[in-house]
Amino acid sequence: MNPLFDTLVTRKGSSCVKWDAQPPVKVEGDVIPLWVADMDFPAAPCIRRALEKRVAHGVFGYVAVPRSWYECVARWFSQRHGWPFAPESLLYTTGVVPALSAVIKALTRPGDKVVMATPVYNCFFSSIRNNGCEASCSPLREVPGPSYAFDFEDIERRCADPRAAVLLLCNPHNPAGRVWTRAELERVADIARRTGTLVVSDEIHCEIVRPGLRYVPMGSVDPENTVTLLSPSKSFNIAGLQMAGIVTDSADRRKAIDRAININEICDVNPFGPVAGEAAYSDEGAAWLEALNAYIWENDTLLRERFAKELPEFPVFALEGTYLDWVDCRCLKMRSEEIENALLAREKVWVNAGAMYGTDGFVRVNLATPRALLSEGLDRLVLGLRALADEQASSR
Repeated sequence: MNPLFDTLVTRKGSSCVKWDAQPPVKVEGDVIPLWVADMDFPAAPCIRRALEKRVAHGVFGYVAVPRSWYECVARWFSQRHGWPFAPESLLYTTGVVPALSAVIKALTRPGDKVVMATPVYNCFFSSIRNNGCEASCSPLREVPGPSYAFDFEDIERRCADPRAAVLLLCNPHNPAGRVWTRAELERVADIARRTGTLVVSDEIHCEIVRPGLRYVPMGSVDPENTVTLLSPSKSFNIAGLQMAGIVTDSADRRKAIDRAININEICDVNPFGPVAGEAAYSDEGAAWLEALNAYIWENDTLLRERFAKELPEFPVFALEGTYLDWVDCRCLKMRSEEIENALLAREKVWVNAGAMYGTDGFVRVNLATPRALLSEGLDRLVLGLRALADEQASSR
């Protein structure tokens, strides 16, 4: 029994999206939610203590983010990830998605193209569209594992388009599960420089990495031509506290992004975001992260063993980073939304349809839940997928 992660906290009825949102189909009874990227684990004890102290103060007015927050974030990435940047290179806002929208608004013009490798986080599409730009999607190549790799030739062709302004990176990649190597990132940086595109890198999942692998910040590869979006929200399960950072060495870009943050009116954070962030980026927070990563990969092993034994026709793509497994359901020859809805209606287990990430025929499964609940969810997932596969086989 791991007291940090095996204890099931009752979240239903707490107004959380993961447990209280309305499923896309009507379901009678309790649903096991393995969908949205939100962990069911309590935040690290050091974060809870810091928040309790702040609550005890009793006054929650407008916030002036302290110098200590900037220094803490810069120190964490320098010491933990080998990426030194000046605290002055950092801007703050309310989340990585608002940060992405502000960066696109600031550094593109309506009609520009934003190049990205798909499948990819669904909010990339809406942030691009909402700022009057066009997504230029480069499909990732499937390689043995199964896993994914960049199609560098296609990325370069797309970046060479005169309308291409930004190369949008997801590092580690959601939902592909890749932790890009330094060699891969160096090639991306080279393409971007030669074609005159700016790299914008979403690195919100950077702390969730398979033990033995290493996350490489894109800003450490090419600091001059990279804008990085980061937050402790995914890694420490504090997304509801709404705080993120934007890192760029360019004073001109910072000025433009800061203006876009104000235009979008996402310049004020709540009193708890900076407090939680500083507590997370501490020695105690680092120790908690190591334990979390070990637990996530034990959960990943459990899923893989079940699928290999009971659903061999449903390959699970290799997971290097994030807590989200990407399952190939193309053997069913069904749209991924149909698979999601069938699993909900029949077995009351909720996963994400792959089509929302730009690639149909897959589902995404959230591993960040206590093992007993994940095991029950896997029972339902295996039953549902097995039934769908058997029905298709009998109809042929």
